[in-house]
Order: sequence, then structure tokens, then C-alpha cells
Amino acid sequence: MSVSGELYNVLLGPVITEKSTLCQQTANQVVFEVATWANKYQIKAAVEKMFSVQVLDVQTVNMKGKNKRFGRFKGRRRDWRKAFVRLQDGQNIDFYAKNS
Repeated sequence: MSVSGELYNVLLGPVITEKSTLCQQTANQVVFEVATWANKYQIKAAVEKMFSVQVLDVQTVNMKGKNKRFGRFKGRRRDWRKAFVRLQDGQNIDFYAKNS
């Protein structure tokens, strides 16, 4: 797989929660769910290429999956990785904008 093709597999989607919205408003950070194998350099390159913004730094968190039950059946949610991406001042990524 080429390097540019690999970058499109790094970002899995945005994480839109109360905490991530607060981070976006106060610290100019955007939160993404990323591949578990991705490192900070790959995450930075992927965000810069896909959204045409300048990234200052990246912080990552490994989120452990929860144990869940449904009746008598037990299961476990998958582990996943979250990345807090800080953008330069004046730049933003708007996930709520209308396309029309």
C-alpha cells in the first residue's frame, strides 16, 4: 500500500461529544477516532492532507473496550484509539457545516 493510501486509513471518523466540542471551542483541538496502529506522525500527516490545515501537536489515548451483557450473553466492546489534534490559531475543521 502506498504512503498516501495508508494515510486515508488512519482517520476513522470524528468523535463528537460534549468534551470534544468543548476542546474545539477552548483549545482549538479536534478529536478523531484513529486506527490503533497509527502513530502521531501518521495522524498529523493524515489530518493535514485531508483537511488542508496546519497541525501543531497530537495527543493520543488508548481507550479500553467495556465489558457488556445482553441478558445471559456476555461480550466485550473493541479497544480503540482517540487522537486530540491541536490546530494552529485561525484554522478549524467544521463537521457541522451544511453542504448546500
